[in-house]
Amino acid sequence: MTAICLISQDCWVIYLGYQFALCMMEANLFRFLKIVGVGYKARAEAEERLLYLKLGCIHEIELTVPPVVHVFCLKNNVVCCTGIDKQRVHQFAATVRGCKLPEVYKCKDIMYMDEVIKKKQGKKSK
Repeated sequence: MTAICLISQDCWVIYLGYQFALCMMEANLFRFLKIVGVGYKARAEAEERLLYLKLGCIHEIELTVPPVVHVFCLKNNVVCCTGIDKQRVHQFAATVRGCKLPEVYKCKDIMYMDEVIKKKQGKKSK
């Protein structure tokens, strides 16, 4: 079964999998998070309803997913939050993003897929 999902104006994700197709049928709200950085990874476990984030620390950050929200990882660096309750989906996505807010100098860490971060200029040398 093939599922196609629109991430931005010109970027489509095609994912082969039963879990994504099932969530797409029952949920009408999606929030995608992009993890950018060397060694940054995400892993979701459906049975325990847990999301594990490896964000450059020694230990993994473990987040418990609320019962109304479904979370799965398209890749190691793309997390999809789905559900039928808009407030809870956005709240959980904000909680995940709050673990490592985007950096304005290097444009890395966790950000929404459709978010644009204006990069600041570093120190100027004489």
